[in-house]
Order: sequence, then C-alpha cells, then structure tokens
Amino acid sequence: MANVDRIEEGKVWGDLHPKVKRGVLAIKENAEFKDANGNDASHMFDVMIRTTPNQVRALKAVDALSEHEIENGKFIFAFFQQARSMEERFPTLTKQDVARLMFIGTYVSWGTNRLQSDNGKKHYTKKDLQELVEMSGKRFNELFKRLKDENVISEAETGELFVNPTIFYRGDLKKHEYDISNLQHTRLFKKTVRDLYEQFKGRRLGQLSTIYSILPFLNFNTNIVCFNPEETAEGLIRPMNLENLSALLGYQDTHKLKTALNGIKVDGKPVFTFVEDPCDRRQKRIIVNPRVVYGGNGESLKAIKALFN
Repeated sequence: MANVDRIEEGKVWGDLHPKVKRGVLAIKENAEFKDANGNDASHMFDVMIRTTPNQVRALKAVDALSEHEIENGKFIFAFFQQARSMEERFPTLTKQDVARLMFIGTYVSWGTNRLQSDNGKKHYTKKDLQELVEMSGKRFNELFKRLKDENVISEAETGELFVNPTIFYRGDLKKHEYDISNLQHTRLFKKTVRDLYEQFKGRRLGQLSTIYSILPFLNFNTNIVCFNPEETAEGLIRPMNLENLSALLGYQDTHKLKTALNGIKVDGKPVFTFVEDPCDRRQKRIIVNPRVVYGGNGESLKAIKALFN
C-alpha cells in the first residue's frame, strides 16, 4: 500500500469544492475493504484524495465563481452583438429607458422569461411593472410603448408580461428556444443592478445606461472596455480609451463622462476604474467591476476583483 502524504492531502482537501468534499466523506463512510479470505479489513485501509493540479485549479475556479454569483444575488444572461452599440439595436430607447430595461431584466423567471417576483408568487402585469420602476402613469405608458415597439416586452392576454429572451434570459442556455447563434452573452448580477437602480433612480438614472451600453465592447476575461472583446490573449486586446468611449456614447465632453463614471459606485466601491495601460502608459484602460457584469471564469475573476478592493 502506498504511503499517504497527509500534508499534501490536506492541501488538496482545502481546495476541493464543498460538493466534492461531501462526496468524498460519503465514500469514506461507506467504503468496505476485505482481505483475501473475505474478512472485513476496512481498519487497515483509508481513502486518499488524488487530484491533479489541473483539477485543483478547475475546482477553485468553480468555487470562486459560484461564491461571486451568490454574493451578488445570482445572475441573468444579457445578450448582445459584439461591437454593435445598444443605440443601434434599440434606436428609440433613451438612456433612462436603457437603465430601466437593465433593472427590469433582473425580474425574469427561470426558463419562461415571465416577469415576476423573486419567489414566483406574483406575476407582474403592466400596473405591477409601473409600480416596480416607480414612474408616473403618463411617462410609464410612453416607456411601455417603446419597449413593446422595440420587441423588448410582450403582453399576454392574461396580462402577464414577458421579456424577449434574446435580450435577457434566466435558465439553461442549452434549452434556449430561440436562435442566439449570432449573439454573445454575459452575466448581469441581479442584486448589484437593483442596488444601483435604487441609488440612481431619478435625474441621475441615465448614468447607469453606460453599464448596459458598453456590454458589446467588454472583454469577457478581463472586463476591459475594448475594440476586440472576443480576444482571449490579454496582450492582443486593443483597449478603448476615454475619448473613444465618449464618442461611442455620444458625450462631447470627455471630462463629463469620466466624472459620471467615477460617480457610479456600489457599496462605496467604483463600478468603473481606470488603470495604466502597460502597452501605452499615456493611456488608461477602463475596467468594469465584475460585481455588476462578468462573463469570464473563476481564475480571471480574482485578479479583476483585486482592482476594486
């Protein structure tokens, strides 16, 4: 029987995902060993954990991402076309509309995309949605018409409301009933988006639209705003500077945009940060806090979160 390296086993155990730990404990408790004569020899054996370095890294990544999802209220999938602005996709929506749309999307139900309360007991009607976004009747009716005209929201004969699942979706992507092959997707975290909406509702609401508007230009693994968001090699990413982003979002005053971005915070931490571009120290990279939106894996997540601590 091979010698057991208890120190190494302890390290591996500490790295395991809680679900895997429960499985190992169950095996240890129920395992039976017999000698050549068929007698119980369980006292002579032990179950040792063997995990390759690659498996350990994968388990860490899954655990880090799962914890992040729970901390930020789970997520919905947000769909978009890379390098195509939201203004092009929804030309009649205002910045305030886009911010409200992002908020509304966090209430879609699993699989059906019906708008409903988190516990599923209340299915939202038009009146319920008006109360949720806290708008006057006239202004809400105008918003609701724009959302219907843009094929964002549909209203069933029962009065129930549904969000277009090619815009937001909560569920198993393998069971998605629509063709989304021409779309990219990322995670939009429910609790964070709602907290931000609560902070900015009113005259400052339009500032939040920036978060949703930049999704088509956000690199999945690094959360850097860039021209080639599909790039997987960080050294080949072409970051978008503040002047580029200002032009994209229709800001004539770059300083005004930077002030607006710096003013968006969640729990006192910035949603946007500016870091020196190692490839061009005269420029700053714009990076988005993964507490709001993140499409990468667990390993990359840790490095990005460190920028906002």
